[in-house]
Amino acid sequence: MMNIPLPQVLLCLVAGIAIIVLLTSVWRVHAFFALLIASFVVGLGMQMPVEEIITTVKKGFGNIMQSLGLIIVLGTTIGVILEYTGSTSVLANYILGKVGHKRAPLAMSITGFIVGLPIFCDSGYIVLSGLNNSIARKAAQPIAVMAVSMATGLYSVHCLIPPHPGASAAAGTMGIDFGKLILWGSLIAIPAALVGHLYARYSGRNTPLLPEHSEEEEKGTGNINPPSVMRAFLPIVVPIVLIALKSFFSIEAKDGGFLMNIISILGDPVIALSISVLLALNCGRNWNKKTLGALLQDAAEKAGGILVIIGAGGAFGAVLAETNIGMHVSQSLSLSGMGLLFPFLLTCLLKTAQGSSTVAIITAASIVHPLLPALHITGSNGPMLVVLAMGAGSMCVSHANDAYFWVVSKFSGLEMKTMLKTYSVASILMGVTSFLAVWVLSWVIG
Repeated sequence: MMNIPLPQVLLCLVAGIAIIVLLTSVWRVHAFFALLIASFVVGLGMQMPVEEIITTVKKGFGNIMQSLGLIIVLGTTIGVILEYTGSTSVLANYILGKVGHKRAPLAMSITGFIVGLPIFCDSGYIVLSGLNNSIARKAAQPIAVMAVSMATGLYSVHCLIPPHPGASAAAGTMGIDFGKLILWGSLIAIPAALVGHLYARYSGRNTPLLPEHSEEEEKGTGNINPPSVMRAFLPIVVPIVLIALKSFFSIEAKDGGFLMNIISILGDPVIALSISVLLALNCGRNWNKKTLGALLQDAAEKAGGILVIIGAGGAFGAVLAETNIGMHVSQSLSLSGMGLLFPFLLTCLLKTAQGSSTVAIITAASIVHPLLPALHITGSNGPMLVVLAMGAGSMCVSHANDAYFWVVSKFSGLEMKTMLKTYSVASILMGVTSFLAVWVLSWVIG
C-alpha cells in the first residue's frame, strides 16, 4: 500500500465518504450498513486482502464496543428512566419558576441544555414538547421562539459532550479523557446554546402563537407522583461531578491515598453512570417487575441501535488507519496551515450532506485522527480540541435530511419554511460560534 499514488488514495477516501452520504441520505440505508460497505470499498481500493479487511473490521468494531458499549447503554437507560418518572418535567417547571414567564424561551433553552446532558436531543425534545407548548400558551410566546430555543439547548450538548454517541465515539478514536471533554465541552456548549436562543427570539418574533386547546389536552400526561426537584437533579449532576473530579485531580489509583482511590473508582464513567441509573430509579415510586423490566428492555433496544452505528464507525476508522491514508495525504499535501479548521469544515460538510451529527463525527474522527501530525496539532490537549472542533462542525447544517429537524417540526407544528428560517439558520450560527470558542480555547490551553 506504500506505493499507491496519492490520486488513488484520495479517490478511495472520497468514495468511502460518498458511499456513506449517498446510502444514508439518498437511499435511506441504515448507517451501520453504509459504514460497513464503505469499509470494504476503501479497503479493496487500497489493495488490502479481503481477509485483512475482515480482520480489521472486526478489530475496530470490538475496540469501540470495549471502550464505549457500557457507557452508551447506561446513558440511554438514564434517559429512559428520567422520561418515565417525569423528572424532566420537574426540572423544566423548576427552571421556569426561577426565570419567570417573561423569560420563558430562556427557561426552555436552559431546560434543554440541562436535560440534554444525559438524554439524546430527539427523545428529550419529544418528552418536553408538551410542557413547552403549554408554557408557550401561558406566556403568550410564539411557538417558533419557544421550540427553537429548547431545540438548540438540547442540540448544543448533544453534539459536544459524552455520553452522547458522536462525542463519545470521537473521544474513543482520539484516545482522550471523557472528564476533560465533558468539562470543556460544557463550556463550549454555553455560547452555542445562547446564540441559538437569541436567534430564535429574533427570527421567530413575528411568527404565530399556538391556538388555545381543550381542557382535556391541558391536563397532559404528566406523572401523578413526580419526584422532588432535588431527586430529579441528582441523576444528572452526580455523574458529571464524579467524572469531573477524577479528571480534575488526574488520579492514579496506585499513587493516591484511600480517598483518592475511591474517587478514582467512582469517577470512572461506567461506575458514575451506574450510580446515576440508581438515582434515576429513586425518582420513581412503587416500582414493580413488569414496569422496570419494560423500561430496561426499552433502554437496551434503543442503545442497541446506537451501538451498531458506533461499532461500524470504529470498523471504518480501523480500515482507514490500516491503509495509512493519513500518511499518504500528509506526505503529499500541506495541511499545517489549516489546523482545527480542517476537522470543523470536514464534519460540517458530512453533517450537511447526510444529516446525522453522530455519523458525521464518527466519520470525520476516522479521517482526521491519522492526519493530526500533518495538521500540526500536538500537545496533550490537541486531540480534545479536535473533537470539540468536530462537534462544532456537526451542528451545521441541520435541515430536511436530519431526523431531529423533523422531530422539532412535528412536535411543535412548525412548517418547513419556518423551520429553515429559524432552526436551520440557528444551527449554522451555533456551529460557527462553537468553533470560534474552540479556537479561543486553543490559545488558552494550547
